[in-house]
Amino acid sequence: MQELRAIKLEKLNKLKELGINPYPALSNKNVNNINLGKEFDKYENKEVTVAGRILSKRGHGKLAFIDLFDESGKIQLYIKDDVLEQADYSNGELNFNDLDLLDTGDIIESKGIVVKTQRGEISVQSHKIRILSKSIRPLPDKNEEFKNVEEKYRKRYLDLILSEDSKKILDARWTVEKEIRKFLWDKEFKEVETPILQSLYGGTNALPFTTHFNALDTDFYLRIAPELYLKRLSVGGYEKIFEIARNFRNEGIDQTHFPEFTMLEWYEAYADYHRVMDLAEELTKHLVKVLTGGTKIKVHGEEIDVGNKWPRKTVDEILKEHLNIDWETITEKEIKELQEKHKIKVKGTWSKNKALFAIYDGVITSTFKDPIWVIDYPIDISPLSKEHRTKEGRAERFEGYIGGVEMFDGWSEIVSGLEQRERFEKEQANMREGDAEAMPLDEEFLEALEYGCPPLGGIGFGIDRLVMFLTDTWAIKKVVAFPILKPRTKDTESINDIL
Repeated sequence: MQELRAIKLEKLNKLKELGINPYPALSNKNVNNINLGKEFDKYENKEVTVAGRILSKRGHGKLAFIDLFDESGKIQLYIKDDVLEQADYSNGELNFNDLDLLDTGDIIESKGIVVKTQRGEISVQSHKIRILSKSIRPLPDKNEEFKNVEEKYRKRYLDLILSEDSKKILDARWTVEKEIRKFLWDKEFKEVETPILQSLYGGTNALPFTTHFNALDTDFYLRIAPELYLKRLSVGGYEKIFEIARNFRNEGIDQTHFPEFTMLEWYEAYADYHRVMDLAEELTKHLVKVLTGGTKIKVHGEEIDVGNKWPRKTVDEILKEHLNIDWETITEKEIKELQEKHKIKVKGTWSKNKALFAIYDGVITSTFKDPIWVIDYPIDISPLSKEHRTKEGRAERFEGYIGGVEMFDGWSEIVSGLEQRERFEKEQANMREGDAEAMPLDEEFLEALEYGCPPLGGIGFGIDRLVMFLTDTWAIKKVVAFPILKPRTKDTESINDIL
């Protein structure tokens, strides 16, 4: 590494000795590489200026070829000694003999004519080459030197340069976020913002990160969910709102969970959980169509069609169908035997409803292949969901599953401050019984509800997991641009980092 870097530094100095600024402030680029292929008839024999990074360079006597990559893709530069014009070094231009000062990794600009080579490859026949940024570290060989997965995440910028697949996944993520916004804006939702630093965490069952607010000399929490603040906006008169929120939960890491993640929540006044399911189903079908052009998508390698109407089944029906459990008649003894058989535990205080839900969640949900809405969950495990209008002990809550993975979680919202207080108090009992993820009682939120909140339907789901589903990429780190990694110590630093 030191020797290769020294060679590149020597080339950098030679460029400077020629009077070339290797890091100019501006490029004259006027077209993306991909357009030259898609619209060749439009650009053939026309002069264009392209710019990007050199990923391959080869020479044959008085000919040179460069594979130039910009964000959109690759274009070949076709460089002939007798076509390349005399360089103006003060403008950063190079003569043919100066091309040896260029390396893979460098960023350059080329002005030339769009042609097809004898082999039929669309190229820019260059008559000017200009340096835009001289790299002083060699790129890893993507086939030999860059196989360490942690290094790819730690140096994601290199992964994106070298791996077309990695870039496609992140491109899909940015497209999904853009399309979610467009979809909800078209439905007359307003995009809003709520605090990340909160004096009291809430909105879901999770452990928070704690920090100290020096100016107020008070401990604060990083947001675990935006829900309680979004509902305050609903009290304030906003009828259709959403937030794409960065959340933080001080919990474990696995293939589908990460302590820092992005979540979408929306709330619609005068709507219930059925209306929310309708909209979430419509959004999912829209996103699949944008990414694939149709209604079919692969999940864990199996093709799934999201285009049909998704069935809605109660958790009771699911338990009966899969394990022949009758929710109403099963005994506590039978439940505990099932728990032991399937190694299922219940957090906090034990109850029949919580135990049956834990069995359902731990044994059955992974078997859901086709899209399905599971509805009417026990109140015990739904502290923010409205009590079911006809079923005692149940809440108007749903979860949406596709390919054995939970994608959506939502409900008809509690809008009574008195009912919400009762739920919070039950959460406090769970906390005293050792459930560290139980929600604290939020007096300011309860006060807001007591001023009156309209009927409300809401949903929350992870953008990261949604992108995993839409790209069939079942490792959350792959769909996050810069996943958090444990800092390197001096003992573990590579020569790459020391330099």
